[in-house]
Amino acid sequence: MALHRLFQLSSVLRSAVSLTLRRNIGMSAILFQRAKELDPVQKLFLDKIRDYKGKSKTSGGLVDAGPDYQKNVSEEVTKLQRLYGGGDFVKFPDFKFTDPKFEDGAK
Repeated sequence: MALHRLFQLSSVLRSAVSLTLRRNIGMSAILFQRAKELDPVQKLFLDKIRDYKGKSKTSGGLVDAGPDYQKNVSEEVTKLQRLYGGGDFVKFPDFKFTDPKFEDGAK
């Protein structure tokens, strides 16, 4: 009886796995086919992103950020420091959690 149920379960499992593999292989073949031939707009978009990435690496930050941008950033940082009591806004804050001290109420 248990052997019969095991064979039924294995056949169901086998059919589910084969169906999943067929679907995944079929879908990945379509995706790999489409990855080779990009739409011209998509290609232009990716080229612009890659170009911006190269420019940002050479400039060391934002591309085409002039002195007005730097002035606005420094003003905003000054406002934030004044509102929230200073600190370094570039560094991630260091949190320290302490366990509460519970007193024994039944004395």
